[in-house]
Amino acid sequence: MLVTLFRKFTLLSCWPWNYPRNIHRPQKVCLCPFLPIHPLKISTCLYIIQHPAEESRVLRTVPLLAACLPPDKCKILVGRRFSEDRYPELAAVCRNPSTLILYPGAEATNLEEVTVMSSGPPVMIIIDGTWSQAKDIFYKNSLFRFPRQVQLKTNISSQYVIRTQPTNNCLSTLECAAVALTIMEKNKSIQEIILRPLQALCSFQLQHGAQIHHSKEHLLKNGLYDKPMPKNKRKLRRMELLLNNVKI
Repeated sequence: MLVTLFRKFTLLSCWPWNYPRNIHRPQKVCLCPFLPIHPLKISTCLYIIQHPAEESRVLRTVPLLAACLPPDKCKILVGRRFSEDRYPELAAVCRNPSTLILYPGAEATNLEEVTVMSSGPPVMIIIDGTWSQAKDIFYKNSLFRFPRQVQLKTNISSQYVIRTQPTNNCLSTLECAAVALTIMEKNKSIQEIILRPLQALCSFQLQHGAQIHHSKEHLLKNGLYDKPMPKNKRKLRRMELLLNNVKI
């Protein structure tokens, strides 16, 4: 019961800048001390394309990310389909040659090797959702094929240990944004500052009964996966790829 009540309050806090101050959270688990006193000064603008299922999750990371950045540098759009008529601003952004989309597809380039064109402040689009949700959004919205695809080449393990990741190297949206901004802004302190509230969130959860979630890859390889194997052939194939160290 205590854990359930705690989770209901997990992301209810008096967020600065982007979130209303009339939302409160128990003092013992307040994340405000772990947020930057002032929003980070960055030139890059992030567009977070959030799947509706993520918006309703309690333990999500996008609110933490938004609380670290200026409102005009972190714009969140919730939905599954984004047409040019309904989202003219997003359409213009996608057609801008300086815009990048963080999507590790076959055509993606390592972000560290990309030189952003100087036709305005750099813009990055990040899709927030599970891998299958992100894939669905990317392939069913033609706008997201215009920006240059980039990916993160990193051996960093996710610190978002209170939620199961597909593989050991999968990162949460906040962690992806932190690494990407560090590279684009050429400022190593950005990653540390943005990850601080996530580390605090996970610490509070673990202190109140949450368990560390290993990745599906780790569980499968160590014989610890205790759920029934999926009957869907596509999902079963993904499980096999995880076992054989194949990138999915």
